[in-house]
Amino acid sequence: VLDFSSPNIAKEMHVGHIRSTIIGDTLARIFEFANIEVLRRNHVGDWGTQFGMLIQFLFEKFPNGEEAANQAIGDLQSFYRDAKKKFDENPDFKGRAQQAVVRLQRGEDRYLAAWKSICQISRNEFDLVYKRLNVELEEKGESFYNPYIPRVLEELTGKGLITESKGARVIEGRKPPLIVVKRDGGFNYASTDLAALWYRLNVEMAEWIIYVTDVGQQQHFHSVFSAARMAGWLPDQKEEKYPKASHVGFGFVLGADGSRFRTRSSDGAVRLVDLLDEAKSQSLAQLIKRLTENGQIAKWTDEELDKTSEAIGYGAVK
Repeated sequence: VLDFSSPNIAKEMHVGHIRSTIIGDTLARIFEFANIEVLRRNHVGDWGTQFGMLIQFLFEKFPNGEEAANQAIGDLQSFYRDAKKKFDENPDFKGRAQQAVVRLQRGEDRYLAAWKSICQISRNEFDLVYKRLNVELEEKGESFYNPYIPRVLEELTGKGLITESKGARVIEGRKPPLIVVKRDGGFNYASTDLAALWYRLNVEMAEWIIYVTDVGQQQHFHSVFSAARMAGWLPDQKEEKYPKASHVGFGFVLGADGSRFRTRSSDGAVRLVDLLDEAKSQSLAQLIKRLTENGQIAKWTDEELDKTSEAIGYGAVK
């Protein structure tokens, strides 16, 4: 199983996503070339508190107009920004948004329908980017593993691995301890990743699970792998046998000011579609210039110029 790319729903893909997407796809192609079965997994961020904010904002802005609402969330970046502004500035709205999360998690039809609409619009935009990069992925997002979290935590508790600490539930063994249930009783990345790891080992029967992210998540994954070894899901590292889990880390993608791009706060980040457009535009300009200088431009059709500039431009980005 190769876990890579994994953008957050309701946010546009930006340059911070490019390395995981390309490195993951490259690893998948190498394994596939060696006739190894690969499950390409897109672990999208399609669950969490931000959806309460988005859904409540949608309901309040368009209380009766489903069609108008769908048009509004067509521009997800602007929609997210407006919802976040209201969430940060209006305590009453923040309270209603938090209640919307509860109603979504309860599975109320109206809230589930809004969540699905937001996810589908994001998914369509992601697919356009993946098509341009010629990257294939199968989506299994955070929400897919949610039903497995309680039984996984029950198993870990039964094995004596989960303890109480300052109101939270944690797994000791590494420093800092791995928090699997927050003080408010909510789940987090660790609980979701443990459920995903359990599913991949016990349902998909994976022999090797590889996570491709920036090095900032290295400690998190090492803590998850350590918990899995303590639970007996994975063998001891010294045994060098399957199944096994690995983290492939790469350097941070930095902005012009030297600060790191963060997927959950990407304001100001270069959109990935804009980067691809620029790469294609520059390669097309160079291609036309050189063909004109060599007297070959008349032999090329517009379609050939377009396809070649895409191949050169997108290849350069990769």
